[in-house]
Amino acid sequence: MPLEIVRNDITHMAVDAIVNAANPSLLGGGGVDGAIHRAAGPRLLEACRALHGCRTGEAKLTAGYRLPCKYVIHTVGPVWQGGGQGERALLSACYRNALALALESRCQTVAFPLISTGAYGYPKAQALQVAVETITGFLLEHEMTVYIVVFTRDAFEAGGKLFEHVQAYIDDVYVDAHWDAAREALRAPKAVACPPPGVQASLEDMLQQVDESFAQMLLRKIDERGLTDAACYKRANIDRRLFNKIKNNPGYRPGKQTVLAFAIALKLSLPETKEMLMKAGFALSRSSKADIVVEYCILHGHYDVIEINQVLFQLDLQPLGC
Repeated sequence: MPLEIVRNDITHMAVDAIVNAANPSLLGGGGVDGAIHRAAGPRLLEACRALHGCRTGEAKLTAGYRLPCKYVIHTVGPVWQGGGQGERALLSACYRNALALALESRCQTVAFPLISTGAYGYPKAQALQVAVETITGFLLEHEMTVYIVVFTRDAFEAGGKLFEHVQAYIDDVYVDAHWDAAREALRAPKAVACPPPGVQASLEDMLQQVDESFAQMLLRKIDERGLTDAACYKRANIDRRLFNKIKNNPGYRPGKQTVLAFAIALKLSLPETKEMLMKAGFALSRSSKADIVVEYCILHGHYDVIEINQVLFQLDLQPLGC
């Protein structure tokens, strides 16, 4: 996926570049900054001294030294002062300038922490919103894989009301669906499949009636929506190479989360989503929390893959687009 939220130690990310939420001196500090300096070793401090500091919102680059990444991009986030001192614009500039440096250095993979949410006090939900908006805007124009890395799940907050509403919907649907399905399984008699009397369809006849494939339906829906291929796979948070595999191989079988990501990107109705899933050999299930999340979002018109993935991450469920 071009943008993914992951739980990890950023100093363990094997990417082209990691971003350091630094202080203006660039000489190390606490939190993420201190952890990166400790993991990279003393040569990072020597390199940072030569940069002569960094202003808020700007970004500077060094080597990664002992880290598993090639580069460290240092950026200085704003101190939260209530939101009326240009903090949002400065935080967005951190992400934008760091991504520009990564692009200039031909990085294909970059990992960010949630900048300014530690000692600088930026509210996590608002910081996440700025990060997602800035990064997704960049990814609409450029091909790169970007990770937002949180160290613990407690450090992550999903913004807005969607998470609360989804939780309530799961509570209403999930337990009852599990119990009803279990009871029906116990009650239902074992069915034996038999051909209708007098019908002897040959295998050759049946093979000639093969339905539209998933790839064919996907491309048809893209055309019906008046989208370009790029607009569709970027909305779905799907890598271009995966999209090309699907497009160039009518028999390609994607994973369920990939199918759902395309359904969301195309703003399909619930019946259309179920049809697209069926083309790939899947179905929506009321006994799957992840499926219930997607069902809720479709029924209520929430068609933002990144926002849905934030909710799935908070619930410890697999994100769309994998």
